Amino acid sequence: MLAKTRHAFDYARMIDWNIQSRAHACQACGSSFLDKQPYHTLLFDQKTGYERLDACEPCWAAQYSQGATSRKGFISHWQGVFELPAVRSEPIRKENAESLLRKLVEVNDPKHGPACFILAVMLERKRVLKVKDQMQRAGQRVFIYEQPKTGDVFTITDPNLRLDQLDEVQRDVAQLLEHGLNPAEATHSPAGLAVGNSGPQTPGAIEGGPSTESSEQTAVC
Repeated sequence: MLAKTRHAFDYARMIDWNIQSRAHACQACGSSFLDKQPYHTLLFDQKTGYERLDACEPCWAAQYSQGATSRKGFISHWQGVFELPAVRSEPIRKENAESLLRKLVEVNDPKHGPACFILAVMLERKRVLKVKDQMQRAGQRVFIYEQPKTGDVFTITDPNLRLDQLDEVQRDVAQLLEHGLNPAEATHSPAGLAVGNSGPQTPGAIEGGPSTESSEQTAVC
């Protein structure tokens, strides 16, 4: 029993879901980004978690273009274009894959790791999310996604699903999309589902996991 508890705790520490929103101003000089203005994003792995830094083109050239990739904790770099958020009211609608993923990440329960991974892959296939990079952390793959329209960055850990787990996770995702996430049941996982960090990569529905191809500039640590 103690061994199972320790394994669950270790797995929870390895699961690292995170959303980091794009800054509205350069974090080096403080100048507000203008609509359609190019910017650079740097992602670092710090002791307290992932740290994102958005910089304008002049600050990037002056402070970060030389030696940024050799800084302690550096993970990735890419270039984007800032878009002013649209101000509009939307009618209430059923849960969609992106809003569900955001809610599951906010809940931050490792039992939702398989659902988060499947949702991220679905959104990548639909070109809602783009894979910017991937890395290894605590022996597991971590994918770095960006939502191009909002600039939000998601870090999603690959749970290494086994073939005999895939159907159940897909049913769980379908049920969550249909009925939404009930806060009272947020800590309950699908019956019988236990995710480990061993076993082959899951083929079929997720086709080997996300693609790491990107048309934007990406630097790998």
